[in-house]
Amino acid sequence: MAASTILPLILLTLTPVLLITIPQTLAKTPVAPAPALAGPVNLVRILDKSGQYKTFFRLLQQTQVGNQVNNHLKGSITEGFTVFAPTDNAFRNLKAGTINRLTNQQQVQLVLYHVVAKYYSLNGLRSVRNPVRTQATGQNGIFVLTFTSQGNRVNVSSGMVKTQINNALRQKFPLAVYQVDKVLLPKELFGAKSPSEVDKGSPADGKYSTNDVCWIWCK
Repeated sequence: MAASTILPLILLTLTPVLLITIPQTLAKTPVAPAPALAGPVNLVRILDKSGQYKTFFRLLQQTQVGNQVNNHLKGSITEGFTVFAPTDNAFRNLKAGTINRLTNQQQVQLVLYHVVAKYYSLNGLRSVRNPVRTQATGQNGIFVLTFTSQGNRVNVSSGMVKTQINNALRQKFPLAVYQVDKVLLPKELFGAKSPSEVDKGSPADGKYSTNDVCWIWCK
Protein backbone atom coordinates (compact mmCIF):
# COMPACT_ATOMS: atom_id res chain seq x y z
CA MET A 1 0.00 0.00 0.00
CA ALA A 2 1.37 3.44 -0.91
CA ALA A 3 2.60 5.75 1.86
CA SER A 4 0.17 8.43 0.66
CA THR A 5 -2.72 6.01 1.38
CA ILE A 6 -1.41 4.84 4.80
CA LEU A 7 -1.05 8.36 6.30
CA PRO A 8 -4.74 9.37 5.92
CA LEU A 9 -5.77 6.01 7.43
CA ILE A 10 -3.57 6.62 10.49
CA LEU A 11 -5.03 10.12 10.98
CA LEU A 12 -8.59 8.77 10.69
CA THR A 13 -7.75 6.12 13.29
CA LEU A 14 -6.26 8.65 15.79
CA THR A 15 -9.00 11.28 15.46
CA PRO A 16 -11.63 9.50 17.65
CA VAL A 17 -8.98 8.96 20.32
CA LEU A 18 -8.15 12.67 20.35
CA LEU A 19 -11.82 13.62 20.47
CA ILE A 20 -12.36 11.35 23.49
CA THR A 21 -9.14 12.33 25.31
CA ILE A 22 -9.47 16.11 25.08
CA PRO A 23 -12.91 16.42 26.79
CA GLN A 24 -11.78 14.09 29.58
CA THR A 25 -8.72 16.26 30.17
CA LEU A 26 -10.84 19.40 30.31
CA ALA A 27 -13.28 17.75 32.71
CA LYS A 28 -10.45 17.12 35.19
CA THR A 29 -9.46 20.80 35.32
CA PRO A 30 -10.37 22.07 38.83
CA VAL A 31 -12.81 24.97 39.01
CA ALA A 32 -12.05 27.60 41.64
CA PRO A 33 -14.93 27.99 44.14
CA ALA A 34 -16.73 31.32 44.26
CA PRO A 35 -15.51 33.53 47.11
CA ALA A 36 -17.71 33.40 50.21
CA LEU A 37 -19.76 36.53 50.81
CA ALA A 38 -18.90 38.38 54.02
CA GLY A 39 -21.67 38.56 56.59
CA PRO A 40 -22.92 41.77 58.17
CA VAL A 41 -20.69 43.58 60.65
CA ASN A 42 -21.50 42.36 64.15
CA LEU A 43 -20.14 44.17 67.21
CA VAL A 44 -21.06 41.42 69.68
CA ARG A 45 -19.42 38.73 67.55
CA ILE A 46 -16.19 40.76 67.33
CA LEU A 47 -15.95 41.06 71.11
CA ASP A 48 -16.95 37.45 71.71
CA LYS A 49 -14.23 36.25 69.34
CA SER A 50 -11.56 38.34 71.07
CA GLY A 51 -12.17 36.62 74.41
CA GLN A 52 -11.02 39.26 76.90
CA TYR A 53 -14.15 41.43 76.89
CA LYS A 54 -16.62 39.09 78.59
CA THR A 55 -17.96 41.66 81.06
CA PHE A 56 -18.51 44.31 78.39
CA PHE A 57 -19.97 41.61 76.13
CA ARG A 58 -22.44 40.67 78.88
CA LEU A 59 -23.45 44.28 79.44
CA LEU A 60 -23.99 44.81 75.72
CA GLN A 61 -26.30 41.81 75.67
CA GLN A 62 -28.05 42.60 78.95
CA THR A 63 -28.82 46.23 78.04
CA GLN A 64 -29.64 45.37 74.39
CA VAL A 65 -27.16 48.02 73.22
CA GLY A 66 -25.26 45.41 71.20
CA ASN A 67 -28.41 44.53 69.25
CA GLN A 68 -29.21 48.20 68.73
CA VAL A 69 -25.78 48.88 67.23
CA ASN A 70 -25.94 45.78 65.02
CA ASN A 71 -29.40 46.72 63.76
CA HIS A 72 -28.25 50.21 62.84
CA LEU A 73 -25.15 48.81 61.12
CA LYS A 74 -27.48 46.83 58.85
CA GLY A 75 -29.34 50.00 57.93
CA SER A 76 -28.38 53.01 55.87
CA ILE A 77 -26.35 54.93 58.44
CA THR A 78 -23.58 56.84 56.66
CA GLU A 79 -21.53 57.99 59.68
CA GLY A 80 -20.71 54.55 61.12
CA PHE A 81 -19.81 53.79 64.75
CA THR A 82 -16.82 53.84 67.08
CA VAL A 83 -16.88 51.64 70.18
CA PHE A 84 -14.42 51.69 73.10
CA ALA A 85 -14.33 48.24 74.68
CA PRO A 86 -12.98 47.94 78.25
CA THR A 87 -11.16 44.70 78.97
CA ASP A 88 -12.17 42.30 81.74
CA ASN A 89 -9.18 43.57 83.74
CA ALA A 90 -10.54 47.10 83.42
CA PHE A 91 -13.77 46.02 85.12
CA ARG A 92 -11.88 44.01 87.74
CA ASN A 93 -9.91 47.13 88.65
CA LEU A 94 -13.08 49.01 89.58
CA LYS A 95 -14.09 49.23 93.21
CA ALA A 96 -16.13 46.20 94.27
CA GLY A 97 -19.81 46.62 93.50
CA THR A 98 -19.36 49.59 91.15
CA ILE A 99 -21.44 48.07 88.35
CA ASN A 100 -23.92 46.24 90.58
CA ARG A 101 -24.81 49.44 92.41
CA LEU A 102 -25.95 51.05 89.17
CA THR A 103 -29.63 51.01 88.29
CA ASN A 104 -30.66 49.41 85.01
CA GLN A 105 -30.94 52.88 83.52
CA GLN A 106 -27.44 53.80 84.63
CA GLN A 107 -26.01 50.56 83.24
CA VAL A 108 -27.52 51.42 79.86
CA GLN A 109 -26.03 54.91 80.09
CA LEU A 110 -22.62 53.49 81.01
CA VAL A 111 -22.59 51.17 77.99
CA LEU A 112 -23.86 53.89 75.65
CA TYR A 113 -21.07 56.13 76.94
CA HIS A 114 -18.63 53.78 75.21
CA VAL A 115 -20.38 54.19 71.83
CA VAL A 116 -19.95 57.09 69.40
CA ALA A 117 -22.30 57.35 66.42
CA LYS A 118 -19.54 58.13 63.96
CA TYR A 119 -16.65 56.11 62.54
CA TYR A 120 -13.22 57.33 63.64
CA SER A 121 -9.89 55.87 62.61
CA LEU A 122 -7.01 56.35 65.03
CA ASN A 123 -5.73 59.18 62.84
CA GLY A 124 -9.20 60.68 62.96
CA LEU A 125 -9.19 60.60 66.76
CA ARG A 126 -5.85 62.42 66.82
CA SER A 127 -7.36 65.40 65.05
CA VAL A 128 -10.97 65.19 66.25
CA ARG A 129 -12.70 68.32 67.46
CA ASN A 130 -13.43 68.00 71.19
CA PRO A 131 -15.67 67.29 72.96
CA VAL A 132 -17.05 64.22 71.16
CA ARG A 133 -20.66 63.27 71.79
CA THR A 134 -21.41 59.72 72.91
CA GLN A 135 -24.75 57.91 72.76
CA ALA A 136 -25.33 58.37 76.50
CA THR A 137 -27.76 61.05 77.56
CA GLY A 138 -29.07 62.21 80.93
CA GLN A 139 -31.01 64.94 82.67
CA ASN A 140 -28.37 67.49 81.73
CA GLY A 141 -27.89 66.48 78.12
CA ILE A 142 -25.40 64.38 76.18
CA PHE A 143 -22.37 62.75 77.83
CA VAL A 144 -19.09 63.58 76.06
CA LEU A 145 -15.52 62.31 75.73
CA THR A 146 -12.31 64.19 74.96
CA PHE A 147 -9.29 62.94 73.03
CA THR A 148 -5.64 63.97 73.11
CA SER A 149 -2.60 62.67 71.28
CA GLN A 150 1.09 62.41 72.15
CA GLY A 151 3.11 61.18 69.19
CA ASN A 152 1.54 57.91 68.12
CA ARG A 153 -0.49 57.61 71.33
CA VAL A 154 -4.15 58.53 71.53
CA ASN A 155 -5.75 59.06 74.95
CA VAL A 156 -9.43 59.24 75.79
CA SER A 157 -10.80 60.99 78.87
CA SER A 158 -14.18 61.03 80.57
CA GLY A 159 -13.23 63.84 82.95
CA MET A 160 -12.81 61.25 85.71
CA VAL A 161 -10.79 58.57 83.90
CA LYS A 162 -8.06 58.91 81.31
CA THR A 163 -6.62 55.96 79.41
CA GLN A 164 -4.73 55.13 76.26
CA ILE A 165 -6.33 53.48 73.25
CA ASN A 166 -4.11 50.43 72.89
CA ASN A 167 -5.48 48.11 70.26
CA ALA A 168 -7.82 48.22 67.28
CA LEU A 169 -10.04 45.14 67.22
CA ARG A 170 -11.57 46.49 64.04
CA GLN A 171 -10.74 49.64 62.10
CA LYS A 172 -12.76 49.51 58.91
CA PHE A 173 -15.82 51.55 58.01
CA PRO A 174 -18.60 51.41 59.18
CA LEU A 175 -17.32 50.13 62.55
CA ALA A 176 -14.20 50.82 64.61
CA VAL A 177 -13.70 48.93 67.88
CA TYR A 178 -10.83 49.93 70.17
CA GLN A 179 -9.54 48.36 73.38
CA VAL A 180 -9.33 50.53 76.47
CA ASP A 181 -7.73 49.36 79.70
CA LYS A 182 -10.02 51.40 81.95
CA VAL A 183 -13.79 51.63 82.13
CA LEU A 184 -14.78 55.11 80.98
CA LEU A 185 -16.71 56.47 83.96
CA PRO A 186 -18.86 59.49 83.07
CA LYS A 187 -18.85 62.25 85.66
CA GLU A 188 -22.63 62.48 85.22
CA LEU A 189 -22.93 59.06 86.91
CA PHE A 190 -19.85 58.88 89.13
CA GLY A 191 -19.08 62.51 89.96
CA ALA A 192 -20.22 64.28 93.11
CA LYS A 193 -23.97 64.93 93.10
CA SER A 194 -26.18 67.12 95.19
CA PRO A 195 -28.70 65.28 97.43
CA SER A 196 -31.57 66.25 95.08
CA GLU A 197 -29.81 64.59 92.15
CA VAL A 198 -28.90 61.27 93.74
CA ASP A 199 -32.06 59.41 92.75
CA LYS A 200 -33.24 61.78 90.03
CA GLY A 201 -34.51 59.95 86.97
CA SER A 202 -34.28 56.45 88.46
CA PRO A 203 -37.44 54.38 87.87
CA ALA A 204 -39.14 53.22 91.07
CA ASP A 205 -39.31 49.61 89.87
CA GLY A 206 -35.75 49.57 88.63
CA LYS A 207 -36.79 48.50 85.13
CA TYR A 208 -35.21 50.23 82.17
CA SER A 209 -34.45 49.47 78.53
CA THR A 210 -32.84 51.13 75.55
CA ASN A 211 -36.34 52.03 74.34
CA ASP A 212 -36.37 54.71 77.05
CA VAL A 213 -33.22 56.33 75.67
CA CYS A 214 -33.39 58.87 72.86
CA TRP A 215 -30.30 57.97 70.87
CA ILE A 216 -28.67 60.75 68.87
CA TRP A 217 -29.37 59.07 65.54
CA CYS A 218 -33.10 58.90 66.36
CA LYS A 219 -33.35 62.67 66.49
